[in-house]
Amino acid sequence: VMPYQTEVMTSQPQMTVTSYTVSHWSSDVCDCCDDCGICLCGAFIPCILGCKVAQDNGDSCCLPFLPGAMIALRTSIHDKYQCRPYWVIMTCCPFWGLCQMAREQKARG
Repeated sequence: VMPYQTEVMTSQPQMTVTSYTVSHWSSDVCDCCDDCGICLCGAFIPCILGCKVAQDNGDSCCLPFLPGAMIALRTSIHDKYQCRPYWVIMTCCPFWGLCQMAREQKARG
């Protein structure tokens, strides 16, 4: 007859919580004139600026043409740079939000 073996847990499993700091955007939504090139591109050819922002974020150039994609792009930039997403900006004033995303990418390299 084999004796019983018991396993004793000597330590409790530990849970690791990863936290991150949410930073602010490098420019405000209304600071369109801070970069005249981005401002003019966003005002007159926003589809080109949207493609550039998407490509610089590692997404397809076609992304800005899909419904709801600009909110998703803003959320992706939020995840990448830890900026507050403020997705409502893309609903209310999408051109200003697009210009802000382009300025953010330019500021952060």
